[in-house]
Amino acid sequence: MNFFEYAWSVLPALLSGAGATLGLFAIVIVLSLPLGFLVTLMAKSSIFIFRWFAKAYIFVLRGTPLLLQLLFVYFGLPRIPVIGDYLILDRFPAACVAFTLNYAAYFAEIFRGGLLSIDKGQYEACQVLGLSKFQTTVKVIIPQMLRVSLPPVSNETITLVKDTSLLYAIAVPEILHYAKVAVTRDFRITAFVVAAAIYLVFTFVLTLIFKALEKKYKRGSDIKEKK
Repeated sequence: MNFFEYAWSVLPALLSGAGATLGLFAIVIVLSLPLGFLVTLMAKSSIFIFRWFAKAYIFVLRGTPLLLQLLFVYFGLPRIPVIGDYLILDRFPAACVAFTLNYAAYFAEIFRGGLLSIDKGQYEACQVLGLSKFQTTVKVIIPQMLRVSLPPVSNETITLVKDTSLLYAIAVPEILHYAKVAVTRDFRITAFVVAAAIYLVFTFVLTLIFKALEKKYKRGSDIKEKK
């Protein structure tokens, strides 16, 4: 069996593993983006305990490996005295929790940078116009923050696709799992090449999507500046 015939034969198994990859990706993006923004707001809060918690959260989650966090959530939480029995999670939900908490910390820092890039004059102008804090945040600050934050968010999103391969560490059958099974069974590395191709397709599609979003936001900002 030549390279292409063998690659075609293992492709269905690897694509079945892609379901777990895409499922984790979708759940983490939906949950971690708003959570990250919430952590950003807490970090900028005037309430000390909120600021302390947000900064500690970001420091710990960004300062330790995602793999360690994944293993802790799945293997470590159930061993916590008293409450451990209530923290037992199946493999996939444990991965969702670990990935969401980790990426929320990174998105929080990205959003913080986006907020810092906004000139203070924007806030003063909104006050002069009589806009409330809520209106200022929703109509003026957040749109500008999103435009600035979009490129780094794009990078983190692409990184998330690749990090889903860490599911292999807790025996969730994803792309890399099926590739490893095929390589071990047949003594051919072709399955790894096919797995790499699948990841590249995912990242290519995401790159196109984010480039389109960046162009849209840039076009929208250019129109506003001309007005």
